[in-house]
Amino acid sequence: MVARILWLLVALLIGPRISVAQESHAPQRQVAVLTSALTAESPSPTFPAGVTLRTVSLPDLWPHSRPDGTGPVWYRAQFAGPASQDPNGLWVLLIERVCAQVDIFLNGHQVHAQGPGRVGATSSCNGPSRIDLPGSLLVAGQNTLDLRVSGRPLEQLSSWHRAPGLSALVVGPQREVDVARSPGLALDGGLGQGMSATLALLGMYLMQLGWRSPRRDSHLAYFGALSLAQGAALVPFWMPDLPLDAAVFEFLLASLMPVLAWAAAQFLLRYAGQRVRVADFILPAQCVLVPLTLLVLGPTVQHAASQFWATVLALEVAAAAIMHLSAQWKSSRPGSAVMGGLLFLICLGEWMIFYGHRSSETAWVAAGSSILPSILLLVGLRLIQQRGAALESAETNRALIEQRVAEVKAEIEANYRQLSELRVVQVTDRERKRIAADLHDDLGAKLLTIVHTSESERISTLAREALEEMRLSVRGLTGKPVRLEDALGDWRAEVIARLGQAGIEAVWNMPLEDLPQTLPARAFVQTTRIIREAVNNIIKHSGASQCAVRCKVADGDFQLVIQDNGKGISVEVDGRLDRGHGLSSMKGRAKQLQGQCLVESGPGYGTVIRLTVPLESASATA
Repeated sequence: MVARILWLLVALLIGPRISVAQESHAPQRQVAVLTSALTAESPSPTFPAGVTLRTVSLPDLWPHSRPDGTGPVWYRAQFAGPASQDPNGLWVLLIERVCAQVDIFLNGHQVHAQGPGRVGATSSCNGPSRIDLPGSLLVAGQNTLDLRVSGRPLEQLSSWHRAPGLSALVVGPQREVDVARSPGLALDGGLGQGMSATLALLGMYLMQLGWRSPRRDSHLAYFGALSLAQGAALVPFWMPDLPLDAAVFEFLLASLMPVLAWAAAQFLLRYAGQRVRVADFILPAQCVLVPLTLLVLGPTVQHAASQFWATVLALEVAAAAIMHLSAQWKSSRPGSAVMGGLLFLICLGEWMIFYGHRSSETAWVAAGSSILPSILLLVGLRLIQQRGAALESAETNRALIEQRVAEVKAEIEANYRQLSELRVVQVTDRERKRIAADLHDDLGAKLLTIVHTSESERISTLAREALEEMRLSVRGLTGKPVRLEDALGDWRAEVIARLGQAGIEAVWNMPLEDLPQTLPARAFVQTTRIIREAVNNIIKHSGASQCAVRCKVADGDFQLVIQDNGKGISVEVDGRLDRGHGLSSMKGRAKQLQGQCLVESGPGYGTVIRLTVPLESASATA
């Protein structure tokens, strides 16, 4: 995907320039491309007369043709004018590159002039210049163009591509030249301005992101600084008339190199998760050392100093790129390695174009002003995309963490409730045992004394009954479980004994097999009291001569049926079964055990009491 976008950028940015170059070599109907001129070096304000002229081919790059020369140099070229003179017609002269101050004369009349010493005078280093040629000055035959060019020597320039020189000249009607050159003009002007502004905005945004999280996103801050510096380097492409002296501009342009290298190298290292202490000191120090060196050495050796520092800085960025690629390769992140490689190519390309390449072809400058910043912009957009994906992942992880925290919180609260309940159970159990011990040691001893020392049979009997009830309560308080088989034996002995004393025949039916189930102490106590209450009612109220008891375990329930052949419950009492004869207490005790106690009775048919106690529920309730 990245490769496709890069090819698209190359096609969009270079394609129009190639087509323009082809069209410039295949002239339109009246468009002339002038590739040779007569030259003479002279400070004369007009084209010099009586001097030796020589013919040169255009483009004429001064570092090749006159390495030590600064001009002024006069160029004279001729072209055929319009077939019919039109005073209102407008022709134009298109100069692809001159990178110097230039005054232009058409048929002896000055049509363009530039003041000396300004950056605007060298604005044609970065793109073409178009000069209007009024139709009133054109003649139908041969027309003469004289150009007076004054430039700065190479030693005082920051880079080779800013050296003076005159490119081929294109002359023709404005409409035809604009049609042939309009795509390139748009790229040189509007695109450069848009690219510079976009890189500046991108840089400020990424620097803000990096400053917010310096430990995690420091690479974004350095890439933002790189984008800002690159945007500043593009300013001359769309703003040629900066109010700066040419020497000051060259100094500022050279001073921008260490900033670019610092930002690029630190981005490569930090993006790979590496931090080199030496680089943290040397790279920012160079941002001060390079301008200082240029100031100390002076403008006369500007080019040599700039070339030296450009090479040193390029090697530093290359070392950072190698470390970046090595780290990304080891961490199995090929996508990040591709981004690092692209950034290294950007830096290498800028070094070759602005400091190492020695050609007058404007396509190289076009690549530096269009393709490389576009790749830089693409890398920045990729970083923003990665940042967005990281934020989305962080939001997802945060939601998961919040969910997990809520689950852990609920689990802790549940555990706390269980611990609280367990603590209550432990305290309650301890208190039960204390009360049971007190009852057994104090009240039990006193009741037992009354049983053995009382002279009244009735008092002795009541004391014995109270002692049995107290022992039953103590047994329930101690919490010791009772085997169901043992409990049935105790109940059978007590029921048969009490019914026998009352003269009632007792029949007890129970399972013959072993009963391994156990009853908690509380369940045993409640069931015992239900059985006692039922036996009391039979003895006191039924008038029965026989009582049958059946018990069994079925479907996890303990089932007990007590049936007598007495007179049953009268109609008056039947209407208030829940209030009379302790029936309500029996039902309440059964309900506490998650069971039920049903009473079936009718006059003359006796009474049937059905008790059902779930063994598991009884264990949980106790």
